Amino acid sequence: MSIATGRCWHCAQTLSGSDYSRQETCSKCGRDTKVCKNCEFYDPMMNNECRESQADRVVEKERSNFCDYFKPNPGAGSGAGGNSRDAMKAAAEALFNKKS
Repeated sequence: MSIATGRCWHCAQTLSGSDYSRQETCSKCGRDTKVCKNCEFYDPMMNNECRESQADRVVEKERSNFCDYFKPNPGAGSGAGGNSRDAMKAAAEALFNKKS
């Protein structure tokens, strides 16, 4: 079974299916690739920062892990899916700003 392509959560470098394993790192920035922040289930607004309810808790979101539910997120590192700092800040401001 082949894993789809995605992007590095840190630098947005395109990653192929073979770039996702516990031993692999991004060829551009050297960060681990099979990490929560590279997964389509990663969501900082959810419990344990994961939308997959059956996944085991992973504390280190930027380090390689053994999660069996990992799926590459093609929008990782690009701000897509609300994972960028700016997108999260804008969402928080919209939520907490009072209307006149």
